[in-house]
Amino acid sequence: MPFDQLLGNRRIKENLTGALARRHIAHFYLISGPKGSGKHTLARLLAAGILCQGQEKPCGVCSACRKALNNAHPDFITVDDPDKKHVPIDLIRQTTADMYVRPNEANHKIYLFPRGEDMGIPTQNALLKILEEPPSYGVFIILTTNSDKLLPTVRSRCTELAMTALPEEQLKNALHSQFPQASPQQIAGAIARSGGYLGQAQEILQEAEGATKNTEDFLHAYARQDAFALLKVLCPMEKWKRDALIGELEQWVLVLTDALTARSGMTATLPLADLVASSRSRKDLMRAIEVLQKTINYARGNVSPAAISGYLQWALR
Repeated sequence: MPFDQLLGNRRIKENLTGALARRHIAHFYLISGPKGSGKHTLARLLAAGILCQGQEKPCGVCSACRKALNNAHPDFITVDDPDKKHVPIDLIRQTTADMYVRPNEANHKIYLFPRGEDMGIPTQNALLKILEEPPSYGVFIILTTNSDKLLPTVRSRCTELAMTALPEEQLKNALHSQFPQASPQQIAGAIARSGGYLGQAQEILQEAEGATKNTEDFLHAYARQDAFALLKVLCPMEKWKRDALIGELEQWVLVLTDALTARSGMTATLPLADLVASSRSRKDLMRAIEVLQKTINYARGNVSPAAISGYLQWALR
């Protein structure tokens, strides 16, 4: 099947394969699902299928497919400003103007809106004007983690494709293949915390791989409630760059959150999380996570690493 790059979601793939073979292309698609559910993968495959020049669509080998799959096709346009919390209405207005410029290479011009849930009502109303009177070659793909945040008038004009969780065995096989060094415990923990979505499980395992020696030293000191060992970890961090400090503190939050999960009866993704969970109470962990989140916010607010290190020496002792 041309959509085999996307795991699971058999019905969606079969329906799209049949529609593309018949050249039944909708003007509006709404792909919904949580983070890591494969929305972006499906959007790229759908765009490739629409732009494909081969017989089986998407063939994956023609020039149009390769460009679309690499986000390099001039008629596959992403509409977003990642630096803004909400999608600006000006972007929609610019898209409206650009929409009436005919495609560069293909028979269709595709616009991808990757943050449908971050469109305010004025932005959605501006988008609605495009959806009501699109040119014959226009295709719009909206991605969202929460379709309920879209206006009913917008949703009613879209063909909705709701992503589904993967069967546990399929998810396990994919993770074992992609993370051969991960232990069965780590795989099981990632699956339990992912909700059945491959992207979320991959992120959990990637973050687990990123644990530094400094993080390990912190966890051992915190688990033993060893104030001197904790001091040895934190004192050198007074001279760290702010970005490095934030990254390290975020890693600590990740592992302590994993430990809190383990205390709730789920499988941890890190052996050190089990160590912390067995030696610190649920209340201790919740307080430590709260303290660390506070210091991350302090660091982002330009509080010096020295002040943050000193505060943590007192707050986590």
